[in-house]
Amino acid sequence: MEISAVIPVYNEKDNIIPMTERIEAAFKKEFKEYEIIFINDGSTDGSYELLNQLREQNKNVKVYHFTKNNGQSAAIDTGFQKSQGKLVLMMDGDLQTDPEDVYKLLEHIPEYDVVNGRRATREDGFKRKLASKIGNGFRNFVTGDNIQDTGCPLKLFKKEVVKSYKLFNGMHRFLPTLAKYMGYKVIEVPVRHYDRLHGESKYKVFGRGFKAFKDVFAVRWMKNRMLNWKIEE
Repeated sequence: MEISAVIPVYNEKDNIIPMTERIEAAFKKEFKEYEIIFINDGSTDGSYELLNQLREQNKNVKVYHFTKNNGQSAAIDTGFQKSQGKLVLMMDGDLQTDPEDVYKLLEHIPEYDVVNGRRATREDGFKRKLASKIGNGFRNFVTGDNIQDTGCPLKLFKKEVVKSYKLFNGMHRFLPTLAKYMGYKVIEVPVRHYDRLHGESKYKVFGRGFKAFKDVFAVRWMKNRMLNWKIEE
């Protein structure tokens, strides 16, 4: 398998079909073998039934249903572990990023192991832009990192990176930083970003601020205690 797309889904019924069509249109340009993995995080809007229909109709689509809402970290972790591609593209299910931009990220493989998208423009409104700027600044200050947009959902990984992650709840916000801690090479590149067309955001602007505040210190703790040994040749 050449590439896997990993997409967490929580009440995104109206976005699932157009998302699949756009990913397939992008992947077919360069990849002969690919898979599109949807992780249904306890949706209640009909996404469950639609994903099952899509899986029956499209051999490239794989679907995993959680029995309840477990959160984005659990969904991403599941997608990473189930993926079979040599490359793994991570996206959100809201169509706010463009699958075509995989080729902007791909330009930096194999020199880099993780290519993190950076939203060149954000179509989320002033409050979300402000919250993101403050959050990224604080995270970089605490972790000693320099990732400008860790919240960008568009990321490309080599297979060995996603298989190396040992994720905990909330750790999806720190994937580039954790990869750096493990010794992988990370770069950021600008990608496109669009306003949401269907559905509503599942996150309040400042609702997750306290959780992220605690998590960033947990990540710094990991940095200071990360095993980094080499065997003499």
